[in-house]
Amino acid sequence: MEHDLAKEPATKATPAGRGRSRTTKAFWRKIREPLAQSRFVKNAIAGLFAQFVRLVRLTNRVVEGSARFSGGAYTEFEPGIIALWHGQHLLTPAYYPKRKPLVAMVSRSADAELNALMLQKFGIEAVRGSGGRENARHLDKGGAKALIALKKSLAAGKNVAMIADIPHGTPRDAGLGIVLLARLSGRPLLPVAITTSRRKVLEKSWDKTTINLPFGRSSIVIGTPIFVPAGADEAEMERKRQEITVALNAATAEAYRLVDGQR
Repeated sequence: MEHDLAKEPATKATPAGRGRSRTTKAFWRKIREPLAQSRFVKNAIAGLFAQFVRLVRLTNRVVEGSARFSGGAYTEFEPGIIALWHGQHLLTPAYYPKRKPLVAMVSRSADAELNALMLQKFGIEAVRGSGGRENARHLDKGGAKALIALKKSLAAGKNVAMIADIPHGTPRDAGLGIVLLARLSGRPLLPVAITTSRRKVLEKSWDKTTINLPFGRSSIVIGTPIFVPAGADEAEMERKRQEITVALNAATAEAYRLVDGQR
């Protein structure tokens, strides 16, 4: 009689097979945390991220109408504070001029450590801290130290970069920390947006993180510099916070328009 494969009962996992599966899962759980804490592993991952960002930069033609970080109309405003949105900042290291000093504030969270390591691959100094607290008078110790370090960098003639919105707060709504840095340093806020025509938006992420992809077009937009008076009171600080929010959103919209409107 011909053997009928269609009627053959499904093969059930043997006790030995289930045992191997449990052993594999237990082994992974055992090594997962040490791997996550390994400096070597973190450096390797950061290196891969840096190479990918370089690939995106090399394969995306900068469209007409884009701004330039150096040699352009913004040189007179340097050193300045480059203001960026969360989730829209990932390309900055690749587009920033190689030999122009830059110091960037990076969150002290464990998740942000890869970002700090990647910045180092581009020769960008990372200052760890959070400057996005709602009340600039109540910055935590780490945030205050980071702002002081950024202020010193500006005084030394270096540009600094800072994420304007608050981690896990309202996306694309600036906090007061970046405004405080502008007031303390006397240096202007430069609203910056960089994007590409080919991109993937992580819709489930709180900040709608954008993963830029190779082989398309790119744009850089730098908005009108914003100065914060040294004697700005709370009301003026709030007005400046709203001003940088509007300016950054406008720069982002223009960057998208430039790449999406050109074929």
